[in-house]
Amino acid sequence: METAALLVDDVLPYKPIRQWVLSFPFPLRFLLASDPQVVTNVLGIVNRVLSTHLIKKAGFKKTDTHTGAVTLIQRFGSALNLNLHFHMLFIDGVYQKKYNGRLRFHRVNPPTGSELNTLVAKISQRIARHLERQGLLTRDDESSYLTLDLQDDDAMTQLQSHSITYRIAVGPQQGRKVFTLQTIPSWEDDDYGGNQVGKIAGFSLHAGVATKPVNVRS
Repeated sequence: METAALLVDDVLPYKPIRQWVLSFPFPLRFLLASDPQVVTNVLGIVNRVLSTHLIKKAGFKKTDTHTGAVTLIQRFGSALNLNLHFHMLFIDGVYQKKYNGRLRFHRVNPPTGSELNTLVAKISQRIARHLERQGLLTRDDESSYLTLDLQDDDAMTQLQSHSITYRIAVGPQQGRKVFTLQTIPSWEDDDYGGNQVGKIAGFSLHAGVATKPVNVRS
């Protein structure tokens, strides 16, 4: 509650805000959960891709405009499974700096399904290239895989891997899939209104939730 009050009162402007939610394939969720520096680097990549998209869609260049975002990193899914993903609150437009130093806000239209597919493809490709440069990802002619130095007897590693894949981690039923009852679909299975989701290779980018503009302050 304190974080929400801080964001509303002192951080976010009274402008339309769009929530972008990015989730990752299972192997990458494991890497992100175990390496905070990788999370920081990946978040930087995602922010640059989305910021550039908003600026270009508004018809400007990066040197002329600014965007803004706040990201909340959620580590678990609705079933308390290990699922590190990003909830990003982006200003739904860009600020243009005028000759007199004042800022003018330009709102952009909601992303289309085609745009989301393009964005999630670009994000996945850039993340893969970054992980390759860091020696964390290896590719061959047919596939790619993470080069993680994991210890089979490490208890935390086992708990994380089972949680990611919805499996029982300890006890006589270790390795079995968890039986769950759901009365409504989780956000991972909801397309937020049909076409406002992009998916590729285990990556999923949602952008179907936005606030209405409020013309109270700049």
